[in-house]
Amino acid sequence: MISKLPRWIWAGAWALAFVAGIVNVVGLLGFQHQTVTHLTGSTTMLAASLAALDGPAVRHLLALIGAFVAGTTLSGFLIQDDALRLGRHYGVALLLESALLCAAVPLLWHEQALGMYLAACACGLQNAMVSTYSGTVVRTTHLSGMFTDLGIFLGQALRGQPVDARRLRLCVIVITGFFCGGLVGALAFRVCGPSALFIPGGLTAAAAVTYVFYGFRHRPGV
Repeated sequence: MISKLPRWIWAGAWALAFVAGIVNVVGLLGFQHQTVTHLTGSTTMLAASLAALDGPAVRHLLALIGAFVAGTTLSGFLIQDDALRLGRHYGVALLLESALLCAAVPLLWHEQALGMYLAACACGLQNAMVSTYSGTVVRTTHLSGMFTDLGIFLGQALRGQPVDARRLRLCVIVITGFFCGGLVGALAFRVCGPSALFIPGGLTAAAAVTYVFYGFRHRPGV
């Protein structure tokens, strides 16, 4: 069972899943047609490239995976523990994510792989940040776990067993957020190409400012 979470986390989970949906679809529609928000496909491609002795592909995929892990490491360094506390460094992490996404845009326009690595680093940072404050319950950059939970809940309901309503709600929130982000990102990519990443870049910057303001307003004594 998920313990009670503040309302802003439910909204934040949808917004961050929306961000990840945009980033991933831009990666898929871009010059390398590569997912960047999760590592399952990248790890599979790495294994296939290694089997084929494709050195350039192996180096690229290792760099992509390494960039994602670097983002998670940066998040762990900034946030430090799994306690949900206003005033922690979530605002800083969101600003860093925004900077990474915006910096990736000109690189992707010039078809430089470094743009993919920056986007992957941003996604790793986001995924670890959310996992940290939610006690590893929430994943906003990939959906396998969420769809798995939906299937489990369906099976439990068919047997007449009680369903964790909060977890079910969370699954729906993340899935719909990621899907809507993918839809918006695909439409935006058709119009402005890699510049579509400015949308999640702007959203994460706005979320950082909002979070800092919210934290200030709810500090003890304020």
